[in-house]
Amino acid sequence: MLQIQNTLVSLDLVERFFCCDLQSCLGQCCIEGDAGAPVTEEECERLREVLPEVWDDLSPAARRVIEEQGVAYVDEEGDLVTSIVDGRNCVFTCYASGGMCLCAIEKAYREGRVGWMKPSSCHLYPVRLTEYKDFTAVNLHRWKICKCAEVLGRREGIRAYQFLRGPLTARFGEAWYEELASTCEEYLRQYGEE
Repeated sequence: MLQIQNTLVSLDLVERFFCCDLQSCLGQCCIEGDAGAPVTEEECERLREVLPEVWDDLSPAARRVIEEQGVAYVDEEGDLVTSIVDGRNCVFTCYASGGMCLCAIEKAYREGRVGWMKPSSCHLYPVRLTEYKDFTAVNLHRWKICKCAEVLGRREGIRAYQFLRGPLTARFGEAWYEELASTCEEYLRQYGEE
């Protein structure tokens, strides 16, 4: 573990290679799993605010789920997560040609229709944060559907912490990220690169 300010960062972020390969995985992280994406109460409010802008991009089934239970629910583990359709699809998924799954909120953001990209847990993925009283744990979630991202990251020479520069900076700030990057570089110099 690396201590960066008030966080403990898993060495997986330094040692593992990662670069999303949407052409290969087709956005499976928005579909697979047994619950929606973790969200905060504040993010639920933002989801409700952007809902009118993305409504037409959502499937009829997703619209029904939102009308019946809202944009989020508390899952079996007691976490607040985005609502899902048929026990798997996030309600905010939409599909492009070729069956590629996209986030309707991110699509609207990139088109300039909304000013918020998506919930932090989605933006940071494959990083998962766990908040403790005195620190935040920053861990890399490893999932078989992201194997193609590990392969592409290795081929391109992109470490997980490098791939996630934007989301990590958005969450923790520029100074935090710069400290992380320099610590990672020193770790790799000292312990060798794969």
